[in-house]
Amino acid sequence: MNKLFLIIFSTLLVSNFSEAQFTRYIVKLKNKGNNPFSINNPSAYLSQRAINRRTKYAIAIDSTDLPVTPSYVTQIQSIPNVVVLNVSKWLNSVSIQTSDANAITAINALSFVQSVTAIAARIAFSNTSPGNKFLIEQNFNPLINPSRTAKTADDFFNYGTGSFNEINLHKAQFLHNIGLRGQGMQIAMLDNGFNNYTVLPAFDSTNINAQVLNTWDFVARESNVINDGSHGMECMSTIAANIPGQFIGKAPKASFWLFRTEDDASEYPIEEHNWACGAERADSAGTDIISSSLGYGYGFSGGVPDYPYSTLDGNTTMSAIAADLAAKKGILVFVAAGNAGSSPWHFITTPSDGDSVIAVGAVNSSGIVGSFSSFGPSGDGQIKPDMASVGVSAMVQSPSGIGTSNGTSFACPNMAGLGTILWQGFPEFNNMKIRSALWQAGSIFMTPNDRIGYGIPDMKKAFTNLLVDYVTSTSSLNDCKITVNWNSKDVGAMKYELERKAPGEINFSKIADVTPTNGSILTNHAYQFVNTLTTGSSGIFSYRIKQIIDTAAATFTDAYIDTTTLSISSPCVITGIVNPDPNKDHLSLMPNPASGDFVTLLVETKYAVPEMPILIYNMKGQLMAKMQKSKGIGQSFIEIPISHFARGKYIIKVYNKQNPIGTTDLIKL
Repeated sequence: MNKLFLIIFSTLLVSNFSEAQFTRYIVKLKNKGNNPFSINNPSAYLSQRAINRRTKYAIAIDSTDLPVTPSYVTQIQSIPNVVVLNVSKWLNSVSIQTSDANAITAINALSFVQSVTAIAARIAFSNTSPGNKFLIEQNFNPLINPSRTAKTADDFFNYGTGSFNEINLHKAQFLHNIGLRGQGMQIAMLDNGFNNYTVLPAFDSTNINAQVLNTWDFVARESNVINDGSHGMECMSTIAANIPGQFIGKAPKASFWLFRTEDDASEYPIEEHNWACGAERADSAGTDIISSSLGYGYGFSGGVPDYPYSTLDGNTTMSAIAADLAAKKGILVFVAAGNAGSSPWHFITTPSDGDSVIAVGAVNSSGIVGSFSSFGPSGDGQIKPDMASVGVSAMVQSPSGIGTSNGTSFACPNMAGLGTILWQGFPEFNNMKIRSALWQAGSIFMTPNDRIGYGIPDMKKAFTNLLVDYVTSTSSLNDCKITVNWNSKDVGAMKYELERKAPGEINFSKIADVTPTNGSILTNHAYQFVNTLTTGSSGIFSYRIKQIIDTAAATFTDAYIDTTTLSISSPCVITGIVNPDPNKDHLSLMPNPASGDFVTLLVETKYAVPEMPILIYNMKGQLMAKMQKSKGIGQSFIEIPISHFARGKYIIKVYNKQNPIGTTDLIKL
């Protein structure tokens, strides 16, 4: 694949060499021989967080993880008039700068060099003004009324009108409300610079809480990224902003790696090599997400021709190869689809063509597609874009204030921020599982198209789908008691309902309500419910667990999260309950005293009772509950709900029509 890329560029660039003075080159290496680094000692070149990601998701460390052989770089660097710019271990290549033809000859003569390809002109000698790929995104509209609005909804964040409309399109305030705001997640942003992010109001919280982990400029080869372009800063604001009542980002508690890979002074494929180096550094640092609103394919400087669209197949360009490798390493990669929808180019750009990349198109907060949003499919027919988010009149922090702007550049980080908080809730699943959940939650998942792919993801639906895949339940029998256990994720405001289908029954019926453990942050909890059967019960018992994840009337959402089935082949026999006089009717209550939502009443008679009223009184003689049941000869177990009872003592009276069967006391703790 790399060889094909170099053949294409050698052909294109050599034919146009006279139009520009090419002084920057890609040196492709044959191997990583004589490498002092080892696959068996990854801590020498990967952070512990990066190693943990590979371990967690069973990702093998391979030769692409090894750094480029240092002696190879040293030998190239030692050739007179050669400056090494960046080194890519994934592409096993080095970008250099030189205007000395003898230096190129010397490099080609090195035994470990596969090829040297001219890829960019010296900026100072470029006679062609680069096309401004960010032009459409410079149509900034400041907010007419930038004052902060009052919080009017029961949401954790006070979004303000613009931010609320954006997040509500995806129903993603639900994720914020259950504690998923980006804590513990890391996002790498690859762009043209992050001008003045250290002083602009959208990033107050980011800076105060030291959420920027590190920075690097792959163009100027320095750590400073605040003195270059502002496009990266604007994209970052859609994720990180935290101005209550005015502008709230999609994952404002996340941490960031900020990398400048784009050179605004020109447009050459060398920037794709920079991009690959940025993605590698993000991986080595241990990032979870890459968000990059950059794209290549047309409008190059110095007479470099557009890419043949057929080569945007996810396997040919340097940036697409690197983006897919980042995904292979376990990173969730989001890339802007491009703003060429109204231009002659028309299509998406690379690296959004990567088959493991999430390409993001642009819609407004009502879901209407932006005319500028690039069309799919990819060069090899993949569904592209993958999905869409707000990139039409999107909320951004610009150098001049808070306002709105257009571009898939903003749709991309909007979607990346949402993907971040979704994955935060389910770190047990890998990046491809999260991508699949986003696809399946798309508004047109069953009928994808070339404008918004699988559609606009409903984040509550994506959460629910992942929850169903996450939950496990079991059931076991002991002493005519079926114990149902399950693990799920919840917050205290949620609720569970347990339903049962007994032998001979066609439908499930609710037998219990279960209240989650208190808490406002999504957490895994284990639950247990004991269902007492009657003596002689046998057959197949099925228990279905329903989780109500949103109990509010206006946004009520529930899902059946799992079903467990138990087959009882021999009639069960209850032990430990003894009728002191088998010739008399007998009542027994379990447990008693009781602190749960239900108690089980045992009624034993030597005759059938077709009409058996059960009345519960408090100590003042007030009737608190009445149930109408029936039973056959022998023992019968009846579940009585007591969750609505206050603490205290109660009297339970059981009748055969109007004739008393017995009375027992209940103590509610």
